[in-house]
Amino acid sequence: LFTRSDALHRQQQLELNTHLASHISSLDSGELCICEAVQWLKDNSLPYLENSKIPSKSASEKVAVKETLRRMWIYSHHIYRQELRKKIFDCAKKLNLTGFCLTGKPGVICVEGLREHCEEFWRVIRYPNWKHISCKHVENIETEGSIDDLRLFRAFEDLQFQAHGDYGLRNDYHMDLGQFLEFLKQHQSGHIFQILFDVEGKLSD
Repeated sequence: LFTRSDALHRQQQLELNTHLASHISSLDSGELCICEAVQWLKDNSLPYLENSKIPSKSASEKVAVKETLRRMWIYSHHIYRQELRKKIFDCAKKLNLTGFCLTGKPGVICVEGLREHCEEFWRVIRYPNWKHISCKHVENIETEGSIDDLRLFRAFEDLQFQAHGDYGLRNDYHMDLGQFLEFLKQHQSGHIFQILFDVEGKLSD
């Protein structure tokens, strides 16, 4: 565990973390420590912060807080199972991610939001054992404003396009990728088609 703050000098940060580590090591082996660490910081960090130098107003105004929007394009051989789809949607909602899940064969997921939230989503859905899934492309966009202004999607959508042929809902139906390409182009992401499928997408007139 390591805590960091721009309000602390290096020596103050070192002392704070030394005392935090000492407190954590005093806990019983096997005891959950994250909540304990957070509580200890709430109770004990104030003296360190009070001793730190407060930057002048002019200096603080020059520091712009930057956030990074991450957009991940995830490809799977197929996505059918209801419990898997529920896991995907629940996780996206919990982490405030927008994008979509294309159900069928192939399966495609796009999530966009804070970088750490996208990383958490990828960690959760990959495990314990989802075979035939890969993250094909990642976009990172840094901004001094709100990342919401950079989102291409307003919500997390459930995409289901008409399947080729009369397959019904059997586990071998292929989605109409022409409709999917049109959807991507409507969201300024037509170039992603080639990245996902290794072919250039073309729409019929």
